[in-house]
Amino acid sequence: MIEIQGLVRRYGALEAVSGLSLSIPAGQVFGLLGPNGAGKSTTLRVLATLIRPTEGLVRIGGFDVVARADDVRAIIGYVPEGADLYDALTGFEFLELVADLHRLPRDVAETRRRELLESFELWDDAGRAIGEYSKGMKQKLLITAALQHQPRVLLLDEPLDGLDVAAQEVLKGLIRRQAAGGGVVVYSSHILEVVERVCDRVAIIHKGRVIADDSPAGLLAAHPGETLSEVFLRLTGARPEPVPVPEDRPAGAR
Repeated sequence: MIEIQGLVRRYGALEAVSGLSLSIPAGQVFGLLGPNGAGKSTTLRVLATLIRPTEGLVRIGGFDVVARADDVRAIIGYVPEGADLYDALTGFEFLELVADLHRLPRDVAETRRRELLESFELWDDAGRAIGEYSKGMKQKLLITAALQHQPRVLLLDEPLDGLDVAAQEVLKGLIRRQAAGGGVVVYSSHILEVVERVCDRVAIIHKGRVIADDSPAGLLAAHPGETLSEVFLRLTGARPEPVPVPEDRPAGAR
């Protein structure tokens, strides 16, 4: 479903992604992990057709993300990290705008929209201006917008940001349903405990390159006795120095 071959993306002299290659089949929840600045969000933006590769080939559903960008946009849903929304629109108006861009029949869009909004307990607030929404409510709206046209590929960049526990469980269920229906989810997050539970396979990237690609169980089996977080820190060389604990002193001592 997703084929990345030798992806390079440069910003001037900075090479954010350096020859990245991945193949992701249908029916898979794929975790994209890495420290800050590793190239995760850049890779997702290339997949979402927001930026072009400097070098390399990227296809989604058989469509080249540059030559067939419109075809790619028709089959993906994208939830970026920290997206800005139109504060003057209501939730309903924003979702209607997105549905129109996808040329969804109105009745189909309304049915799908109601199902998602009710799942996220946002239906009663969808008539309010987005500027009045909390951070979590905006995140629920973004996820609903990404899913209402039933994309074959769902791209998620830190999707749990701002979500309460109930909404997180709803999203996890939607992710599992997406994969079970033959779609693909690319899931980027720093919350590795959730990645371990929802992802079938993970790639760890560092300095724009893949340094590990396996199932969570496979990564743990290769590093006995370590958690996924510890494996991540070992592979990326990001293990923090221990914080010194001050010695106990008598009360009043200087």
